[in-house]
Amino acid sequence: MMSIVAESLTRSYREDLAVDQLDLEVGSGEIHAIVGLNGAGKTTLMRMLVGMVKPDSGRALLDGVDVAAAVPSTWADVGHMIETPFGYPELTVVENVNAAARLRGVPTVDLTASTTAVIERFELGRWAAHRARALSMGNRQRLGLACALVHRPRVIILDEPSNSLDPAGVVLVRDLMRQEANTNAASILVSSHHLDELSRVAHRITVLHRGRVIGRIDPEGIDLERRFFELVHRAEAAIRTGDLNA
Repeated sequence: MMSIVAESLTRSYREDLAVDQLDLEVGSGEIHAIVGLNGAGKTTLMRMLVGMVKPDSGRALLDGVDVAAAVPSTWADVGHMIETPFGYPELTVVENVNAAARLRGVPTVDLTASTTAVIERFELGRWAAHRARALSMGNRQRLGLACALVHRPRVIILDEPSNSLDPAGVVLVRDLMRQEANTNAASILVSSHHLDELSRVAHRITVLHRGRVIGRIDPEGIDLERRFFELVHRAEAAIRTGDLNA
């Protein structure tokens, strides 16, 4: 069963067609990466998948449930970080993670253990009592990820999770995605501009351009950057000639 599904999703912003009849699937235990130039539609797609933006047409499903009709029990199994990391600036790291856990339905009896575990997992213990506004950009990113994953969701959607992270943080996120896919059978959709990093963890890499899927890259292939630009240039040439099926 596919845990994340986009069926002909389309979304426009005034004259700009951000996502165009896009189909995509992510199976249980799979890490599926999407890549594309700025404005390719990655973030808009993710926002539609979690109900932050309504599609003009098409539908999004999480664990077989239409996002438009999703109930709290559906969202309790979803974790996401899209664009801006979650974090109330006036709250401490512990308070933020506690708040996220409550919002995601973690039982009161499990709050302390869940919060402590995820803070340790993201190596935020040193800053546990610090207010979010005092954190470095990298630690705000770690906090956002901790809040997104405190409830151990089985559907995970992460938009540029390695932003602002130091090399240790990048490795931490890489290992975390592998662990969640392998041991928790999580379905993970992740976006990034770093092809080399994605190739280390992704089972599939899908290329988006101007809101469409234009091809896929083998994570185990060579010269991924060249393959990426070949697909983009071919798509641009097809747009110029009007041959959108090329």
